[in-house]
Amino acid sequence: MAALNFGDGIMKLYTTRLAPNPRRVSWIIAEKNIGDIEIVEVNLLAGEHKQSAYRDRFGLGHLPGLELDDGTCFTETLAIGRYLEALYPEPNLYGHAAREQVLIEMWTRRAEIYLANPMMMYVRMTHPALAALEAPQPEVGAYNKVGAEKFMKAMNRHLEHNEYLAGRFSVADIVGAVGIDFGRLVKYRPPEELAHLNRWLSACLERPAAKAGL
Repeated sequence: MAALNFGDGIMKLYTTRLAPNPRRVSWIIAEKNIGDIEIVEVNLLAGEHKQSAYRDRFGLGHLPGLELDDGTCFTETLAIGRYLEALYPEPNLYGHAAREQVLIEMWTRRAEIYLANPMMMYVRMTHPALAALEAPQPEVGAYNKVGAEKFMKAMNRHLEHNEYLAGRFSVADIVGAVGIDFGRLVKYRPPEELAHLNRWLSACLERPAAKAGL
C-alpha cells in the first residue's frame, strides 16, 4: 500500500472515484472550476482510509478529506463544500441572502437524510463488490430502497412546479442527484412515472461538472 502524502503546504483533497460522498465534492470543485487543489486518490476497497496515516490525521476514516495548506484537516462533504464556497464564491451553490440560504439548507438536509443516505445503504447492502466494506444484507437494502422511493414521490410533487429543489441549481441538487445516480452500480433508475423527478435528474446529470469523480 503506497504511503499517503501529507504536510507539504499544498491544499489536498483525499478522495476515491465513484463513491457518492467524494463525488459530491468533486462536482462542487468542477462547478467552480477550481484548479489549485491536489487530488490524492485513496483506495477505499483496500482500506487505506482506515489506516492510521489517514485516520489519525482526520479523526475518522471518512472520505473525502480536505487538508489545508496550514495542515488543518477535516472531512464531511457539506463542510468541505462550504469551505470551498468561502474561498471560491462563484458560482454560488449555498445561497446568497438568508431566505435562499435557508431553502437550500432545508433541501440539502432533506436530500441527504431521506434520499442519499438510504440510496447509499441500498447499494452497499446489495452490491457484491462492496462486501469488502460491509457484509451484504439484502433485506436492509430493500428497506432503504423503499424509504428512498417514498421521498422521491415527494420530490416529484415539488419538482412539478420547480426547476430545481431550491429554485435554482444548488448544492441540494448535487446531493440529491449523486444519491440517486449511485444506484447505477446496481442498475437502479427511478420509477418512470416520476416524470418531474426524472426531468430534474436528467438536467442535473447533463451538467458538465456532473462527470467529475466518476
